[in-house]
Amino acid sequence: MGVIFTCLLEPTVLKLLIRQLVTQLQQLNGDFWWLWETSVMMGAAVKKKIYWNDASVIPWTDSEKQHKSLTRLIGSGGSGVQMKDGALVFPVEGTKNNGKAVSLIIYSSEIGSGNLSKGMSADGCSDPSVVEWEKGKLMMMTACDDGRRRVYEIGDKGDSWTEALGTFSRVWGNNQKRHEKGVRSGFITATIENRDVMLVTLPVYSKNGEKGVLHLWLTDNTHIVDIGPVSGDDDVAASSLLYKSGDNKKEELIALYEKKKGGGESSLGMVSVRLTAQLKRVREVLATWKKVDERVSKLCPSKSPAKNPSTGNACGAGKITDGLVGFLSGNLSDTTWRDEYLGVDATVKKGTNGVATGYADGVTFRGAWAEWPVGRQGENQLYHFANHNFTLVATVSVHGEPKGDTPIALMGATMNDGKNTVLLGLSYDKQGKWQVLCGGKTTKELRSNWEPETTHQVAIVLRNGSQGSAYVDGQRVGDASCELKNTDSKGISHFHIGGDGGSTGSKEDVPVTATNVLLYNRPLDDNEIRVLNANKISIPKLTGLKTLAAGATGVGTARDGGAHGDGSTVCGGGLLPLLLLLGLWGIAAS
Repeated sequence: MGVIFTCLLEPTVLKLLIRQLVTQLQQLNGDFWWLWETSVMMGAAVKKKIYWNDASVIPWTDSEKQHKSLTRLIGSGGSGVQMKDGALVFPVEGTKNNGKAVSLIIYSSEIGSGNLSKGMSADGCSDPSVVEWEKGKLMMMTACDDGRRRVYEIGDKGDSWTEALGTFSRVWGNNQKRHEKGVRSGFITATIENRDVMLVTLPVYSKNGEKGVLHLWLTDNTHIVDIGPVSGDDDVAASSLLYKSGDNKKEELIALYEKKKGGGESSLGMVSVRLTAQLKRVREVLATWKKVDERVSKLCPSKSPAKNPSTGNACGAGKITDGLVGFLSGNLSDTTWRDEYLGVDATVKKGTNGVATGYADGVTFRGAWAEWPVGRQGENQLYHFANHNFTLVATVSVHGEPKGDTPIALMGATMNDGKNTVLLGLSYDKQGKWQVLCGGKTTKELRSNWEPETTHQVAIVLRNGSQGSAYVDGQRVGDASCELKNTDSKGISHFHIGGDGGSTGSKEDVPVTATNVLLYNRPLDDNEIRVLNANKISIPKLTGLKTLAAGATGVGTARDGGAHGDGSTVCGGGLLPLLLLLGLWGIAAS
């Protein structure tokens, strides 16, 4: 079993092939020790051929004793990395005395030495792959026996380990049974269109779970997009990625994967695929992200009058887009409300005679609502971070007064508990009062009022999975945060916007317009929410709405000072100028 290091260095390409050979492992008198040999081979690529010379051996001593609970240590086979400071890092997999697998790294700053990391993954996490993300920080992806893939941020040469719950840890499932090993992922970094990104290959399984089709995923540690399948009809197990670019601006992206035999058995056959079309799609997605960032930044201009010298400028460069994962505006097609960042789309739901109408900047609901999936996505949950931290902001207007006594849901997070319990949400009633739902219960002390045909900005915020807050027009509703009990065993099913399917759909429902719906993977502070509110757009009054029969797609809605919407507004296209592509690329094989 081995790890292949592949690094792009100027002016030559240096390839380091690390072959890990565990020659002896014993446990004597309660002391754990091993003799580990690693061969380092150097060479240069000449006309696509690699010539190796000067093989040497890195000795590993028996003095490492910081992990006495380990009974076994093996090479993981995952990709390693040469860091910017020249250090070599490669992943290893250990077995604890309780039989559980753990993932660690070996960090070597010079040939002939190396240290096993003091930190490690949670029990049950195996098949690690490592990349360098930002200077001195590593990202490790593992397949864990709870059915999710956990990602760790590693610092201090392996001493500091933090699960990346706020970004993309537990986003992907690994479709393994409790007694089975996980499937190793392809995991590399690259700089494409002048933006640092990570590329991931993982199998996506059919509903019956029998076949895994390899997909390529793109992330910048905030947004995540499924670029699409790369393996055709093959049933795929482990995979690796290779990205290459050079002074001649020629770039290549190649996937290497293990093809299974019939019946799910592993095969020794390896397949390589050149991902030219997928790389083109990556560039298109990055161009879209840039355009949407620029568009969102205009919602909070840097010269905003809301700047407060005592609190700083929450509209500063990049501030409004910091942690911004999803953006819903006016891109409505049939029942799909498309995410402008190309991530997770919301789905419009309708009651009897319900209608949802798109216009240039948003959607108007009557007897209808939208659901933005979190856990409901299934195996791969791009918004899994929402179970720990999130901010959901929307600009809304209620175009009338409800007649019934039941509060009308406006926006919230619904639990995946089979009861549609609202973890955190905001509703309104006929007395003109806002109501906050917290853990399925209504907060009693409310001071804010709502008015029909008035533009309001509303926000709900979750901190550390246990503290919830709601805001209206930049002010917190209620005096204190509400205590929540959100656990990963249940988690959030989806966000609802414009209603929740409960009271929504009755004849008493009044139209509600929502626009500029922003989803962050972090809790915004009070100042950021106030500044966003100070720069909110004004929603025109509604002058008429033609209802359609259930199942219809909606019609244009006339507005004072506005145009008729057709539910098909999309973000402008176009690619950025092609820049020199630089990056660190690695490939692993076992």
